[in-house]
Amino acid sequence: MEAKFYKVLELDKIIDMLKAKATSSLGLSMIEKLRPMSTFEEVKTAQEETTEAQSILINRGHVPLEGIHDIGDKAKRADLGAVLEPKSLLDLADTMRATRVLSNVLSGQIKKETFGNSETSIDEEDDEIKYPIIQSLATSLYIHKDIEEEIFNAIISELEIADSASPELRSIRRRILQKNQSIRSKLNGIISSTTYQKYLQDAIISMRGDRFVVPVKAEYRSMMAGIIHDQSSSGATLFIEPMTIVEMNNDLRQLKLQEKEEIEKILANLSAMVGQVSRELLSNQEILAKLDFAFAKGKLSIDMKATEPDLNQDRLVRIVGGRHPLLDRKSVVANDIILGGDYSTLLITGPNTGGKTVTIKTLGLFALMTQCGLHLSANYGTSMCIFDQIFADIGDDQSIEQNLSTFSSHMTRIVDIVERVTDQSLVIFDELGAGTDPEEGAALAIAILENIRSSGASCIATTHYSELKKYALAKKDVENAAVEFDMGTLSPTYRLLIGVPGKSNAFEISRKLGLGEHIIDQAKNFLTNEDIEIEEVLQNVEKSRLKTQEELERAERYRQEIEDIKLDYQAKLEKLDKSKAKVLENARSQAFSIVRQAKEDTDAMIKEIRKTDRLKDSREKDRRLEEIRKKIGQSMGKFQPSVESMVVPKYASKEIKTLKPGTDVNIITLRQDGTVISADDKKKEAIVQVGIMKMSLPYKSLKLIAKKEKNTVTKTTRQVINSKSGSVERKVDLRGMNLEEATMAVEKYLDDACMAGHEEVTIIHGIGTGILKKGMTELLKKNPHVKSTRPGQYGEGGAGVTIVTVK
Repeated sequence: MEAKFYKVLELDKIIDMLKAKATSSLGLSMIEKLRPMSTFEEVKTAQEETTEAQSILINRGHVPLEGIHDIGDKAKRADLGAVLEPKSLLDLADTMRATRVLSNVLSGQIKKETFGNSETSIDEEDDEIKYPIIQSLATSLYIHKDIEEEIFNAIISELEIADSASPELRSIRRRILQKNQSIRSKLNGIISSTTYQKYLQDAIISMRGDRFVVPVKAEYRSMMAGIIHDQSSSGATLFIEPMTIVEMNNDLRQLKLQEKEEIEKILANLSAMVGQVSRELLSNQEILAKLDFAFAKGKLSIDMKATEPDLNQDRLVRIVGGRHPLLDRKSVVANDIILGGDYSTLLITGPNTGGKTVTIKTLGLFALMTQCGLHLSANYGTSMCIFDQIFADIGDDQSIEQNLSTFSSHMTRIVDIVERVTDQSLVIFDELGAGTDPEEGAALAIAILENIRSSGASCIATTHYSELKKYALAKKDVENAAVEFDMGTLSPTYRLLIGVPGKSNAFEISRKLGLGEHIIDQAKNFLTNEDIEIEEVLQNVEKSRLKTQEELERAERYRQEIEDIKLDYQAKLEKLDKSKAKVLENARSQAFSIVRQAKEDTDAMIKEIRKTDRLKDSREKDRRLEEIRKKIGQSMGKFQPSVESMVVPKYASKEIKTLKPGTDVNIITLRQDGTVISADDKKKEAIVQVGIMKMSLPYKSLKLIAKKEKNTVTKTTRQVINSKSGSVERKVDLRGMNLEEATMAVEKYLDDACMAGHEEVTIIHGIGTGILKKGMTELLKKNPHVKSTRPGQYGEGGAGVTIVTVK
């Protein structure tokens, strides 16, 4: 691909943004060499690399890339045997340390950054999140911690070598210190001596070169034996090295030469260590450059809120919510752009400043960014294909020197594009055919588009020519598109509408701006009937689209409201289920506590009863039994339902619509059955007889019941029943009888109880050996008067009785 198209589509500005994200000169160097790739596998790997870097940065918050230097020349010099200066060695050690830290961070499990709180740190490996490309680079790094430590221990700064660099250096520097102290002590004796004080200009010790001297007045030159090293600008002062310390200064000089020699030896040893691993350092440098480059791409992706595009080999471009990365993120309008599939050419029409050029630039820039391995400022679902060439004719290159007009400059580029285009290329035209006669320009534009289409290339172009709209409508694999224009505000919305040809809106805009209606009508007369019909069709299409869009938006709002209501009800249902489970759990817990307490109370009462049975005094026995009865009553009172729970409902759940005299009903508020004497369906009221009472009641307080069958009994039978009902008790005591006697007694008793109209009776059989109870159970199962049986409950006699419901 040619670099001149990068600038036209503003890829160079994206590259500048990427450079700002690089940490080292190595990454910066790779970014400067970045060019779009043209093979599917290369682009796929580059995109995955960016995604991995982006994910690591999001999860960790920071990747330590600081301290990386360009050490290529230094490593090569060390390999050739050169002695490196301290600064070069420090750069090497700094890079080794950065390499070690980066390898530790990226080679193993990558943890989410928790700012020191290791308890909340999460291993991404647990969630099977792995970064094969980044981690393979990190694991390929060579670690040289021993050399790194040797350099940092030996070199303090660019100008200072540490005493600990070698035992010999420490020894030499200790002797230098001692020799300095000896010289100063000797000179202090001279300058403080009364003999020499009058010869000295100042009582100070000075240095000239690396020799200790004292300032002596010029007139006393002969009074101070020594070597003159310097004099003042006025000549009044001579700086003399006294003969008594000349030898000592010579010794000091010798020691400093030894120090320099030892430092050279130390630097040579460190350089040799670096030289031995120079190839590994050069390999590390390549990997560090790739890592810095990858994380620069990741940082840019995060900064642009970008996503990785899906790659396809179907020559399809589908941009979902694409935003031009160079425009203000807050104001830029996101657009969906599709090129490929059912059509290979997309023609965008519409008014000036409507966003046509931004749209085609966005598509072209996204194609270049994709093939550079950069994420796109678009939503998930964006899919891109790979182009072998991307051509763009945007703007004009008018040149006075080359005698090129607007049309000529456009045509020069178009000629080059037509000659080089292939079936795998993307061609972008802005205002195709502009700058010349409209009819000729439109005809030329159609011919150029036909040539591009026949070559099989993908093409997106903008135009104002209505002839091109007709061309797009006539050709199967050419699609119209338009940028939306709000006639109410006379401003573009910058939204792209695919499938709809655009209008120039010249007449409408002129009318809004105050141009006379007669002028507009006159202008319309100059249009051909065909042009007017096309504009009317476009206008009707636009109206239909706006109406459809409005309906879709309304439907979407309704759908969202329904979805919100659904989610709300689901949340409430989940809350209710949790509440229900909690209530049930509490109820079980309380029931268990009640049963346990009841068991304990029962056991205590049984003990009391047994103690009472042993009492001889009957009155004392009765008193104790009464106390036990009261305790039982109090215990039952604790669990009696509240009055509110026993309140009878005031109205029936289902209201009666019509009633007839003679209908049997239940009066809900009285819990009594009665018969309707008369009814008024309009007023919804009825007169109901209950026994000897007659009441006027509303329908809603009545409930229909099955009609009762009237019993027809004779006077004699009624007399027998009346006599029986007064004399038959509601219990029969079988204790002391054998099974045969008890059987006869129960059968007779049930006959009498049935005649007496008793609904429920008690058969007392006791507990004993259980023979009597078992026999009664079998008997009651077969007796025709028995509707049902149940064991006695607490307070009714317990296991010693059976409660019988009589038919």
